[in-house]
Parts: sequence; structure tokens; C-alpha cells
Amino acid sequence: MKKFVYQQLIELTNTKWTSGALKQFAQSRISRHLISSYKKTFQIDTNGALKNQSDYKSLHDFFIREYDRTKNVLVPATTETVISPVDAKVESMGELTPEGEFMVKGQAYSVRRLLARADHAEDFYGGEYVVLYLSPADYHRIHSPVDGVVYEHYLSGGRSYPVNQLGLLYGKKPLSDNYRVVNLVKSHGKKLAVIKVGAMFVNSIEMTVTNDTWRKGQEVGYFGFGSTVVLLFEKGAIKWRDTCQVGRKVQVGEPLCDMLY
Repeated sequence: MKKFVYQQLIELTNTKWTSGALKQFAQSRISRHLISSYKKTFQIDTNGALKNQSDYKSLHDFFIREYDRTKNVLVPATTETVISPVDAKVESMGELTPEGEFMVKGQAYSVRRLLARADHAEDFYGGEYVVLYLSPADYHRIHSPVDGVVYEHYLSGGRSYPVNQLGLLYGKKPLSDNYRVVNLVKSHGKKLAVIKVGAMFVNSIEMTVTNDTWRKGQEVGYFGFGSTVVLLFEKGAIKWRDTCQVGRKVQVGEPLCDMLY
């Protein structure tokens, strides 16, 4: 019953009209007056931000704030190391089944549905995955987890549902059904998928790099409002670092795993 009620409430409020109104307000100059309370509510540390609080033109401008480290993300010297592309919590991670399925908050997801492309999904069956959840307090710019070449880039999904704890528990498979941007990358001869998943109301995922060559630590995009990144690796491609554990917070540039040759 809880799940049904939750889904119905979301359906009633998650329309293009409410989404448009929220986006318009967040990008308006009047919304800048909410920055102080937003910062206080989510206990956001802005030390190192490139702008002073008074310089942000809107709440949206503050949300996508940049820090000094965006120009110099600390990247491990080892070329095979895969870094976290975002500041986030490790929501779920592990091995994909031979059929390409994984579990998050008791819900089963399929790689085929997540990628929306059957021709690419099988590349990851039996591989590994990690779900990285960004809270409203987190830095929302996205960096490349590897040195590699993007061999496929596309959009999928429509309306978006919450990807927070309640959303993952009661929502309609938000990771695989929400609006999302997919980049398929080859690195050191291995394939990985970098999937940016939109959050409720505002499907705003902006890519800031348009070429096919990604450099580890380089900024490649940002979320206009909070969301999640899912990384998929083909079978036998990686070995997890012991420090990468469910429930743990990770920072951009922090090692998640290492590529196996």
C-alpha cells in the first residue's frame, strides 16, 4: 500500500507543467534569496568554491557551483585506476548476473532496460556495477572516471522520479526508466558504461565535452538538479578497491577499482 500511495502522489505532481515551473523558478533571480537557507538546510561546505555566495545569480547557479578542484582533480598516477566521477554515496555495487541483472533497495534492474539498447547490454552481462547517489548537498559536476574513447553516446527515458532513498525503495524503477544520458567508453581495451540518471521534476543533464576522447578527471558534464551515476563494467574488466563499499561517501578522483589487463 505504501508503495502504491507513493507512486500515485509522484504521478500527480510529476508533470511537464510542474517541472517547467520549478526549473523556471530555480533559474530566476528571485530564487537566489533561498541560497542561504538551502545551504544551511543541507549543511553545504562551500570552502574552495570559485564564487562567493553573493555572486550566484540563482539557486540553480549555486547548485551547479564549481570548486578549485574542477581544474585539477587529484588523479591517481596508475593508469589502470578507475576514479569516482562524482561526489556521492555508494548506494549499491557488485556483480551483475549472467542475465545482466542487479538489485537496488530490493528492486531488480536489468542492464538491457537501463541501457535501452539490447545490442550493447550483452557486453556487460556477468560484469560489475556501482550506483553512485548524489545528495542535494553534493557537488554536481561529473568527471571522467578513466582515460578512454567514447564509442557511443545517446539519450533515453522520459519523465523522472526521485532517486533518493524513498524513490529507490518505492519508485517505478527510477534508475532504468528515468531520463538519462549514456556514454559507452573503451578504456585499456575494456568497455564501460557511464550512465547519468535524471532526478524528479527537472531532467537537466548537461554535457560539457563534445569530443570522443575523455581524460581521467576531466569535467564532462553536470546535473542541473540532483541525481545518480551508474557505472557498468564488462565481465573480468575490474577489481574493486577495498575502500569502495556500500554506504560510504566517495569524492571525485577517489579510486573505485582497477582495470584488469
